[in-house]
Amino acid sequence: MFDVAVIGAGVAGMATAARLRARGLSVIVFEAHGQPGGCAGFFRRRGFAFDVGATTLVDFEPGGVGGELLETVGMAPVVGEALPGYRAWLPDRVVTLHRDPAAWAAERLRALGDSPAHRLFWRLMDRLAEVFWRASRAGIKLPIESISDLARAISCVGLPNLPLARFLGRTMGDALRSYGLRNDRPLAGLLSMLLEDTVHARLDDAPLLNAALGATIRGAGLTRARGGMYGFWRRFVAHFRRMGGVLRLGCPVHNIEGGSPRGRPYRIHTRRGIFEATQVVSAVPAVLTARLGPSAVAAFLRPFLRRDAEAQGGACVVFLGVPNAEVAGQAFTHHQLMHDYEAPLGNGNNMFVSVSAPGDEESAPPGFRAVMISTHCELREWQSLDTAHYERRKSEMTQRLIALARRVHPDLGRRAVVCEAATPRTFERFTRRPGGAVGGVRQNLGNTNQHALPYRLGVPGFWQIGDSTWPGLGTVACVLGSRLAAEAILAEAGRRGPVSASQTPSFGQALREVRHVPHIR
Repeated sequence: MFDVAVIGAGVAGMATAARLRARGLSVIVFEAHGQPGGCAGFFRRRGFAFDVGATTLVDFEPGGVGGELLETVGMAPVVGEALPGYRAWLPDRVVTLHRDPAAWAAERLRALGDSPAHRLFWRLMDRLAEVFWRASRAGIKLPIESISDLARAISCVGLPNLPLARFLGRTMGDALRSYGLRNDRPLAGLLSMLLEDTVHARLDDAPLLNAALGATIRGAGLTRARGGMYGFWRRFVAHFRRMGGVLRLGCPVHNIEGGSPRGRPYRIHTRRGIFEATQVVSAVPAVLTARLGPSAVAAFLRPFLRRDAEAQGGACVVFLGVPNAEVAGQAFTHHQLMHDYEAPLGNGNNMFVSVSAPGDEESAPPGFRAVMISTHCELREWQSLDTAHYERRKSEMTQRLIALARRVHPDLGRRAVVCEAATPRTFERFTRRPGGAVGGVRQNLGNTNQHALPYRLGVPGFWQIGDSTWPGLGTVACVLGSRLAAEAILAEAGRRGPVSASQTPSFGQALREVRHVPHIR
């Protein structure tokens, strides 16, 4: 019998499990795949370690969101490459997205326009990012379901900043239109790229508050761990096991039964037998939770699943192991490219090129580098294809992405010793996400913030976490969510109190901190 069983060993699942174990609960994690990580996973081939999905960790330096997690569970800081920024290659210009706020403030005016409207727009973005990034770090919880949640939200945001809540009903497109900038192609194009990668939404759908955070998130710091996600997970899993946590890889869950207001334990049926736990945390997509959980959980989730059925997207990735010379000559290891302002995003028109750091021999053999080229795509494009059509489309996508990436690295892939590709079918096979959908749902005003799927699923001791819930997509969101979820799980277990090293702030403390928060651009 375990105190908690966690389904899914992605970022949210493992972060929550480690927090709970650090507070003394017995925890077992089940992962269907043979490796941890989920949409921030990895695979190895011929001495190379390739990131599958996320290639960087956000805010994992001391004092950051990820830094707080590592401190809470007693783990050393991540060793790796702290990215100074990356380059965005637009059809007619190149913009350097500096991590340093002053450098970025100067660059965006130089490259994207220095009119009064541009300055006012960026001032709004800075203000929203400043306040709501701080509120997220302070532990704001959405949706607000109680008076205590409301009090917590006010404390985290701060009374002087409450008028900013009026932007909850606006999109990034609305903000651009209010300054007459919606048709500014370079500005709108850059923001479109950033938002597709962070909130998976178009300008006119992306909620403004979430979009402001997504468009400025590199200001919190991007780190590529030594060895990429392989290196990160190797160290994190080893630490979790030293803590006494149990991780069962290659152990899919078939169904979960039991649980009741009377405290009957849950029974988790797996390929390795039946396990019992007092509480269950599902860190897999909500649609899988509905299939695995008790009927009451499925009934609770049904309206959310119906609402978000069409808000899913996929990705294609090319993995290359190449000689150093093919990626030499660039000051940055990460690049994002758009090739046509008028064409839809995806399928190479908005793609990310990530290269392992020089000398990182956990990622690649000496003299070589690991390269990941990723782009979003529609799931339906890869469905209902017979084997021959699928293989042809996969080959065409591989060659297209490599050719487009040669805008940055002209010789890329010409002497590759590894060349493989992943499609939605690949993600479905290895992550078991229905249709191969990656990340969470595409965020819009109707499915996020106050409309987000709650952690509590209407059944005592059964929880949903991860990119299906607040605050949404990406490693930093999953780490933030793990803190809120672990706090609630501990409270239900009778061990009340905040789970992180930094306590939930008092009302007065929150006001003082918000007034003195540095700008995040």
